[in-house]
Amino acid sequence: MNLTIGEIAAACGGKLVSDGKRRNDDNVTSVVLDSRQVTEGGVFIATVGERVDGHSFVAQAVGKGIALAVVSRTPAQFAEESQRPEEDWGCYVLVEDTLQALKDIAEFYRRKLDIRVVGITGSSGKTSTKEFIAQVLAEKYCVLKTEGNFNNEIGVPLTLLRIRPEHQAAVVEMGISDFGEMHRLSKMARPDICVMTNIGQSHLDNLKSREGILKAKSEIFDFMAEDGEICLNGEDDKLSALQEIKGHKPHFFGFGSTPGQEAWTDGIVSRGLWGSDAVLHMGEGTERIHVPLPGVHMVLDAAAAACVAGLFGLTKEQIAEGIRKTAPVSGRNHLVRCRQYTLIDDCYNANPDSMKKALDLLALADTEKTAILGDMFGLDPEHVREYHRQTGLYAVQKGIQRILCVGEFSKHMFDAARTEAAGTVQTVYFPTLESCLEALSAQREKYVPQGCTALIKASHAMEFEKILELLKED
Repeated sequence: MNLTIGEIAAACGGKLVSDGKRRNDDNVTSVVLDSRQVTEGGVFIATVGERVDGHSFVAQAVGKGIALAVVSRTPAQFAEESQRPEEDWGCYVLVEDTLQALKDIAEFYRRKLDIRVVGITGSSGKTSTKEFIAQVLAEKYCVLKTEGNFNNEIGVPLTLLRIRPEHQAAVVEMGISDFGEMHRLSKMARPDICVMTNIGQSHLDNLKSREGILKAKSEIFDFMAEDGEICLNGEDDKLSALQEIKGHKPHFFGFGSTPGQEAWTDGIVSRGLWGSDAVLHMGEGTERIHVPLPGVHMVLDAAAAACVAGLFGLTKEQIAEGIRKTAPVSGRNHLVRCRQYTLIDDCYNANPDSMKKALDLLALADTEKTAILGDMFGLDPEHVREYHRQTGLYAVQKGIQRILCVGEFSKHMFDAARTEAAGTVQTVYFPTLESCLEALSAQREKYVPQGCTALIKASHAMEFEKILELLKED
């Protein structure tokens, strides 16, 4: 990693306690929070969670050959507090806050790296855009990307600490829910290229308005490289109005609806749930592309990847090939083909914008359609009922035959859908996830009949992956 024990202690301002077996200039092999992931010569950071205290696993990590532990208690203090025998923690760094130490170490490490980092933020579409950009850049470079949902103040530093000498580019997803978070993420990631997908309606409970969301997301520019570049969605009214940011002229991507877009698509032909064909325009040239992920919004995400790839010097042919190879991510518009029906797994998260996009996607299916929709969290409390009501109306307008609404807020979704449908659509309300699971177990054919396509979508806290697993059992 080109990161030494002494550098780690200095980066997080901790007190280094040596066991005499390791030297300050010894390089470490990895930095992890999970003791099950430790490697020989690695670093284990002991964090304190609601249910598990990582200090309980320091001795176990030492037994696996770690070079260093980062802790907020001494072995004697932990033994006294936990009423267990004092154990050997080997070489360790004592700090006040181990999570802050993780961020400090990641920031220090990033400054040592000679690599271009692409930082991606926005209200929705971050993950699919990240996948397109990483896959396209991989046509020419060795690329590291954010895995899973590691896009917060724990995930981002862990992603940065996975960068190794062979990597030539890193694509880092950056998600927030309040002011100040993106400032801290940018301080660690120091992106060379900043990408914004859109300014929607997520996390309005904290950010209050789309103007507030734009302000919070714009903190990504606080630590952008001096010679950095900015890529913005030219179809978003808030972003398209930004003509200069801290002396930088943005690059725009989109559908060509506004002048000056550098990467844009038209001639879009839907292939249903199996993607879209389109024509990509860059400069004076064009290239036919196939976008394997369904929905017109995925074509927009592919255009974002083309915009970034142009700054990396890729050819249109390389860009088209990378777009063609992009695969879906579990929980994000992921098609699951079962024996009797098809599931659209989009149960990782939800907001009003992404709900509409998911229903647009479901409407593309040439089968009967079921929408299993749940509560959307993190919305402005004054408008949460209206957001759910509008989602119910939209589901009916898209011609969905069965609409299952689950959760407290989704009662408003159900009421609106039932009124709008006037008996033409099967609408069902389940107050809890458990009652929905019971109904699906007892009468699956009634709600998800053979040959149909079913969308499963709600905010992550609704635990809709349990519905997915139940239906996948078939």
